[in-house]
Amino acid sequence: MTKFERVAVVGRSGSPHVVDSLKVVLSALLSAGVELVFEARTAEMLSLPDGVPRASVGEGVDLVVVVGGDGSILGVARDVAHTRVPVLGINRGGLGFLADIAPDQIAEKIARVMAGAFTVEDRFLLESHVHRNGEGVEVGVALNDVVVHAGSMSRMMDFQLFIDDEFVYEQRSDGLIVSTPTGSTAYALSAGGPILHPRLDAVEIVPMFPHTLTSRPLVVYGDSTIGVRVGEGPATPKVTCDSQVDLSLEPNDEVRIFKHPNALRLAFPHGHSFYESCRSKLDWATRLRSR
Repeated sequence: MTKFERVAVVGRSGSPHVVDSLKVVLSALLSAGVELVFEARTAEMLSLPDGVPRASVGEGVDLVVVVGGDGSILGVARDVAHTRVPVLGINRGGLGFLADIAPDQIAEKIARVMAGAFTVEDRFLLESHVHRNGEGVEVGVALNDVVVHAGSMSRMMDFQLFIDDEFVYEQRSDGLIVSTPTGSTAYALSAGGPILHPRLDAVEIVPMFPHTLTSRPLVVYGDSTIGVRVGEGPATPKVTCDSQVDLSLEPNDEVRIFKHPNALRLAFPHGHSFYESCRSKLDWATRLRSR
């Protein structure tokens, strides 16, 4: 696809800066001659009628433009991944690994994307289920990570880790992060996990403050099923998807985490570089040679 005809726009609510950027996006898209669809809350922010529900924002459009931060894209990912519609991010948040276009680049970069100068990357998601007393309960879908944690900073939890139903280890710690390559530059990175290139078909498993000196992050095949069985103890653990959806756990619950059948299609203007993003957003050191 090199031309978009119908574009949906989603903005993060509660920020006047987002409204300013939405107006620039609106102008750039209208200049490109596309038909616009607005998510309901975004339409209210711009005092426009006839917004569509968030859950259906990807239906019947060729592109979804998200104005916010990476957190905004994480939320949109769950709603639009099944449509296979590309998502283009405008950064009005923090680091902006997923929302890559800076506010002062909006008009230029959108014009380039509308002219066909863009690439699309598929980013797989994780799905998590809780098995309790023989019953399965779906928790949610995550683009970055699924985290099984003790639920309180003053507690640790006991659990067992399984990969494809094979016992790996038993651990006492604050919990476990199961991350996609997309999420490897987020919470997993803060916990000491490796950075994975987004094209890798892999999942990383990162212990959170383990009560041992020998427990290290583990990288496994992307189609693996990760099982975390909760032990007994005073902790009140939870499982959380992208820090946005969570469920309380009980002793002997098992959280099963595996690749979701749908992937998010992220659009980037030509010239986007994962390594340049790492340099600029993670403050990778550069050495200047003196002559």
